[in-house]
Amino acid sequence: MELGPKLDRIDLNILTKLQKSGRVTNVELADAVGLSPSPCLTRVKRLEKAGYITGYGAQINMRKLGEYLTVFTEVTLSEHRQGDFSRFETRIQKIDEIIECHTVSGGYDYLLKFVARGVAHYQSIIEGMLEGEYGIEKYFSYVVLRSPFIKHHYPIQDLFGKQSL
Repeated sequence: MELGPKLDRIDLNILTKLQKSGRVTNVELADAVGLSPSPCLTRVKRLEKAGYITGYGAQINMRKLGEYLTVFTEVTLSEHRQGDFSRFETRIQKIDEIIECHTVSGGYDYLLKFVARGVAHYQSIIEGMLEGEYGIEKYFSYVVLRSPFIKHHYPIQDLFGKQSL
């Protein structure tokens, strides 16, 4: 992991505010973190250049668009050479319905998060992966019935606010 420039309390406050409201104006952001607009904008540009801020985007209410299914899938590969992991990761990046991929410790190799139109759509994706050269030995699926909440921000202050970065 490559660390950028040292961050102080104000930088962490800027990151916290921006991840919760990426459309905030520079004037509003500066006021919220206790800076004047010009130094605030300078800090934001520095955080962007250093790679702490990787982009801005809209959070979409998917239920407004229609029904869909979320499925978490545990995947175990048949072989465990570095090339097997690389090949699998390269191939699944091309599947739009896989929106998260995590290499994990424990009884399986990956935890994937799928979104699909329904069970049949999900099953067709998995069957395609099994028939293809993905190197999957086994998988287990967990269909999400309900999501009481989903947070789209990290607790930056709790994780990093009490230490010097």
